[in-house]
Amino acid sequence: MRIAHLATLIAGLLLALPALGFEIEDQRLYQASPQRSVLRVISTADLDVFDPIIRAFQQANPGIAVDYTVTGTTEVMRAIQDDGAVFDLAISSAMDLQTKLVNDGFAQPYSGPANTLPNWAIWRDHLFAFTQEPAVLVVSDAFFAPHEAPRNRDELITLLRENPDRFQGRIGTYDVRTSGFGYLVATQDSRNSEAFWRLMEVMGRLDAKLYCCSGNMIRDVASGELAMAYNVLGSYAESQLQTTDGFRIVEMTDFVNVMLRTILIPANAENVADARVMVDFLTRLTARADLVAASGLPGIDSAALQENPSLRPIRFGPGLLVFLDQLKRQNFLRSWESSLVQE
Repeated sequence: MRIAHLATLIAGLLLALPALGFEIEDQRLYQASPQRSVLRVISTADLDVFDPIIRAFQQANPGIAVDYTVTGTTEVMRAIQDDGAVFDLAISSAMDLQTKLVNDGFAQPYSGPANTLPNWAIWRDHLFAFTQEPAVLVVSDAFFAPHEAPRNRDELITLLRENPDRFQGRIGTYDVRTSGFGYLVATQDSRNSEAFWRLMEVMGRLDAKLYCCSGNMIRDVASGELAMAYNVLGSYAESQLQTTDGFRIVEMTDFVNVMLRTILIPANAENVADARVMVDFLTRLTARADLVAASGLPGIDSAALQENPSLRPIRFGPGLLVFLDQLKRQNFLRSWESSLVQE
């Protein structure tokens, strides 16, 4: 009878818990001893990328356990906005979705980063950039001899058009219908160059493969399954190069979209004090060359942007919300599917 009663009690408790609609890809609890608090983080950065940063943070701040949850860019939005899930920090590579969370009242202000970040890396004292990461072309060594890879989008379009048999089914890019980061860089591409839609049409005729994540594209390029992958997150590619052969990174000379990875403190955060400590730690990442090397995440660097005119940082502002308008999004996805999917 006691067992039956216990089972009924547990079932009742589970039913009482709110159902979470967002999908968790990975999760790890970094314990502290002795433990004085727990910092709950939801992030799009893979565990192997963020692990050295978390360990360094705990070394600098003993007693703070970190409960780190990995999910996709759209899932971060869903967790905070739709599910009301309780996290103390939200980290994402989708600047537009993070900006919308701030704009819609799902984040709280913090003035600390104003002392360490340039003005362009902060949005309304609610959203803070701590990395600048390019979207790049990744090419397979099995398909491209040294110096053979296209250097700009016009060269890429010409190469694909003139060699359909060589590249049929051998190109990868984001599925922008499900990837928040993929949607962000695709919309920015469309604003920067008319070549974007010509490139999508060519890739569509060659049966381009669609992916959720940069890591999967990099893996398939390195193995030779893909000849190339377009708009891959450069920081992940640089990190993979440390341990994986078989591919090269190409930064286009016409322009390179540079994403700012951002962090915010959700409005319903419970451990705000430690969240601010982590924000301060991350926004000083540039000063930690050891962590930049270990994680592959380049910190904010105004000088690097000035030295290379091809680098075009995606700027904060209302313009990021334009393609999140429901009608604008539907129209963009309709054009994208017509060009790339061609079903």
